[in-house]
Amino acid sequence: MRLSVLMPVFNEATTVADAVKRVLDVEYPCEMELVLVDDGSTDGTRDVLAGLSDPRLSIWYHPRNGGKGAAIRTAAHHATGDYLVICDADLEYAPEQIPSLLRPILDGDAEVVYGSRTFGSHTAFSFWYVMGNKAVTFAANLLYDSWISDLETCYKVMPLALYRELDVRATGFGMEAELTAKLLRRGVRPYEVPIDYTARSREEGKKLTWRDGVEALWILTRIRFTGH
Repeated sequence: MRLSVLMPVFNEATTVADAVKRVLDVEYPCEMELVLVDDGSTDGTRDVLAGLSDPRLSIWYHPRNGGKGAAIRTAAHHATGDYLVICDADLEYAPEQIPSLLRPILDGDAEVVYGSRTFGSHTAFSFWYVMGNKAVTFAANLLYDSWISDLETCYKVMPLALYRELDVRATGFGMEAELTAKLLRRGVRPYEVPIDYTARSREEGKKLTWRDGVEALWILTRIRFTGH
């Protein structure tokens, strides 16, 4: 088994070098590669990336910002692994927990695994952020007669071929809802593994807004009734 870690990056000059190092330093139970896509950064991120070198690391560049979904689409196109996991460069998630997400797959218990967050006072960006996440997840469960606990989690592990087959088109954060909706509509129920999480504040660079929640609800509803 070979794992492709897909890392979308946009204006993360202060964290991207550490994020890359931590991802590469993890002891994986399989071969791995890190496919990083800079999504039109303008804050010096590209200068930081120019100084990174590792045979397992490949870096691709967008000329302008296209959104997280667009960056992941590019990364998935260049990936060569059997499975993929998405890992943001903002260090809200701990790369050291990725092996725990692979365990159900290696044990033959799952094909798709989500790292599910338990929000606490030290892990939540705000009340409204958590409520928005819960509302979107509840909508998915209601629409697709499922029970998942964290639709918007970044940590999603699945076969690379399956991700490509789903043909996720949302260019922004809506890709999380589209990906989950298409899985649930197929009857795929993600295996959930609890993970740690520490949210950034808006001042620290948090990019998700209420508009992304509205878009997610629309995507979930559209795919439920049209299939695309």
